[in-house]
Amino acid sequence: MGTAGMAAAAVRYLRASGNPVEALPRPELRCVGADERAPVDQGEFRRVLGNFASGVAVVTAPGAPGAPGASGAAPASPGEASPAGFACQSFSSLSLDPPLVAFMVGRTSTTWPRIARAGVFCVNVLGADQGELCRGFAVSGGDKFAGVAYDTAPVSGAPRLTGAVAWIDCTIHAVHTGGDHLIVVGRVDALGAAKAGDPLLFHRGRFTRLRD
Repeated sequence: MGTAGMAAAAVRYLRASGNPVEALPRPELRCVGADERAPVDQGEFRRVLGNFASGVAVVTAPGAPGAPGASGAAPASPGEASPAGFACQSFSSLSLDPPLVAFMVGRTSTTWPRIARAGVFCVNVLGADQGELCRGFAVSGGDKFAGVAYDTAPVSGAPRLTGAVAWIDCTIHAVHTGGDHLIVVGRVDALGAAKAGDPLLFHRGRFTRLRD
């Protein structure tokens, strides 16, 4: 019996037993205290975890109300008027029903508050030739969208970067704490993928690509 079969059998048993399993209480969300940190060197942590190859994405959000093209809104400050975006390695699918995805962002990120205020975001899965584009979104400050070609995602209006191999348009569903990062869960409103093109990968501290 496969995993799915065993899970289905367990559900049938619990229903027949008349003793439903109560959900565990939700754990308290908090930061890890200084006295709780495991004795793991941060450099060694990065080195070992770097062996896990991942895709690379840019998470974007539309500018604040008052930006060019936003009618009937109070003017926004120049920094708030422009779209927001940052390079993200920690993105993954989370749930099929409902369709959820997740990404992690540092608690000290200056871009995250702008995405949070927008309440929506678009994940742009980068193509193999977009390493320089990724580097531009990995730095703090400045106009990251200068010279970057994009249109707007159909639901959120967030930038949808030209050349990305896939895009996922989302509404923020939940935010959880995770040590020095936040875990952002998004509900998928629309998505699409290019007909061809390899993804950009990150492995052992550098960009790479798929090879036959």
